[in-house]
Amino acid sequence: MNHFRMEILVKPRPGLLDPEGKAIHHALRSLGWTDIHDVRVGKAIYIDLEAEDSVTALETTEAMCRKILANPVTEDFEVSVVGDTERITA
Repeated sequence: MNHFRMEILVKPRPGLLDPEGKAIHHALRSLGWTDIHDVRVGKAIYIDLEAEDSVTALETTEAMCRKILANPVTEDFEVSVVGDTERITA
């Protein structure tokens, strides 16, 4: 078994309301950063796990996202092995 550090980026789907992003957008503009057109707020999750290879690590982490870490109705996610350029987008 090999050790992998997984990075999961969860973000709101395009077109859906993002109240936290809107609040940050408004605050930044009120502080003088008027060139900002949109702000979206998501979350980053890091998981250390053991797997046979990077493909298995990616598949396992993607399953975690589909079951509990991301809401499939309102969020999209990206999974990657930290330091690796391979990504799965859902």
